[in-house]
Amino acid sequence: MGTSWDDESLTALRVAVSTRAGGVVGLVRGRLTGEVLQLVGDALIAAIDDHVDGAHQVAAECAAALRVRDWTGDDDLADQLEAAVGMSATPMLRAVAVDLEELSSLLEGDPAYGGGRIDLRTGDTWPTMIADEMFDDEADDDPDRWFYVPCVGSRAGYRDMELFIESVADPAVADRLDIAISGRGAFRRFKDVLSRWPDEVHRYWLFADERRRGRARGWLAEEGYRVRPARGPVQ
Repeated sequence: MGTSWDDESLTALRVAVSTRAGGVVGLVRGRLTGEVLQLVGDALIAAIDDHVDGAHQVAAECAAALRVRDWTGDDDLADQLEAAVGMSATPMLRAVAVDLEELSSLLEGDPAYGGGRIDLRTGDTWPTMIADEMFDDEADDDPDRWFYVPCVGSRAGYRDMELFIESVADPAVADRLDIAISGRGAFRRFKDVLSRWPDEVHRYWLFADERRRGRARGWLAEEGYRVRPARGPVQ
């Protein structure tokens, strides 16, 4: 089973998403697959606000695809996209310009390091170990500025591996990966075994990234927040 996004096209897409320059619309038009829905959703909302040609249509397609897929966080992003195109009201959630990949690292990182916090003014994320060293006065406990993020552990990440293995077309490869995730050290063994098949490595990271972003978005929504996309110059 292949992917619609090779390394070159995915790099171009990530650049367009990170710069919020409007180019994401052209890159995903006609190839808006389930591999990138969570990745591009916020950039599409920004493109609508910046009046980028075609953004409304692509955003509506993205929302529809999210509803069908229905992973954790997909409905939350679909709600925002539908609000952006005028199909529904804006979700009653406080907007914060947080990076979902960074937030996911706090939520699902090593439990020994214990989550972290979001700076609600800037959207910056701070792991607990770093935050405890840098912010230690009473002002840094201000609940209007800081929102604390727990570490929920790796159970969901383990489930991602199980679901991915179910999608592997070659039974022999799937069997080896299934054996790899048994017992302690499952994540390391899984990656070591998976590395023998570069195409599957690429497909797995797209799959896992989408699911992690969705879980981070879903957690934010449960806590009363939504992602506020950064703005960039229209190209």
